[in-house]
Amino acid sequence: MMNRRRALLYTTALCGLAGCAAVPGHDPVQVTVVNIDPIEGESLELRFLCKLRLQNPNDSAIAFRGAVIDLQVRGTTLAYGVSDVEGTVPPFGEALVEVPVTISALRVARQAIGMAMGDGLQGPIDYVLLGKLGGPMFGTVRFESRGVLNLGGKKAGAGGG
Repeated sequence: MMNRRRALLYTTALCGLAGCAAVPGHDPVQVTVVNIDPIEGESLELRFLCKLRLQNPNDSAIAFRGAVIDLQVRGTTLAYGVSDVEGTVPPFGEALVEVPVTISALRVARQAIGMAMGDGLQGPIDYVLLGKLGGPMFGTVRFESRGVLNLGGKKAGAGGG
């Protein structure tokens, strides 16, 4: 009976410490894509090495083990990648992380068909980069970066060219 109470006490304490990892007042990690280099893939996939710059606007370091990124274009996953990379982003500092990502040829085809059926490349294309850095215990840090790609010129109006 005493061991169960002790286990419950330890579990409660650990949950409390985990809650401290998400203390309000910590600003989110800023993530930007620095570079994308092609790497070897299989027949129906494209592979890239995505280099990310992580910026920590907080006064405590962020230690991580593992990274996951999910690049969504127009609300659909286009590229996804995981890495067992380890590191630390210092307080008020930055670090570079490389994550290999995979793009299925079928996803590319689906996106192209969707663009051809819709606005095509004339309008802005919304994208979202979602990800997380795995942390010790319950210290996972999630991040999100949104943007718009404007690949085309102007849409042709009623007045013509």
